[in-house]
Amino acid sequence: MKRMVLRLVALVAPMLVASTAFAQEGGGSNASDEKMWAYLAAGLAIGLAAFGGSLGQGRAAAAALEGIARNPNASGKIFTPMIIGLALIESLVIYALVIAIMIFTKT
Repeated sequence: MKRMVLRLVALVAPMLVASTAFAQEGGGSNASDEKMWAYLAAGLAIGLAAFGGSLGQGRAAAAALEGIARNPNASGKIFTPMIIGLALIESLVIYALVIAIMIFTKT
């Protein structure tokens, strides 16, 4: 029981003390802070989009090649939907690039 109370105090006490440390008056942010966060947001947006798009394209191509390897006669039926899927994945990455450029140029 004593350990449980000690754990509870150790959890609650920093929350009560830390809230006053971050209290401040208005005007704490300035233009350079906004630019910094905008640049970070733009970089993260394009980075995550490129990472997700490359994973999706890799898996789609691997699945299509595996399907063609198992049944070479179905290559015509697999190739066209694969190209359409890859184009849609790439369009999402380009959309993220456009959003990142819009965030970047707004500041």
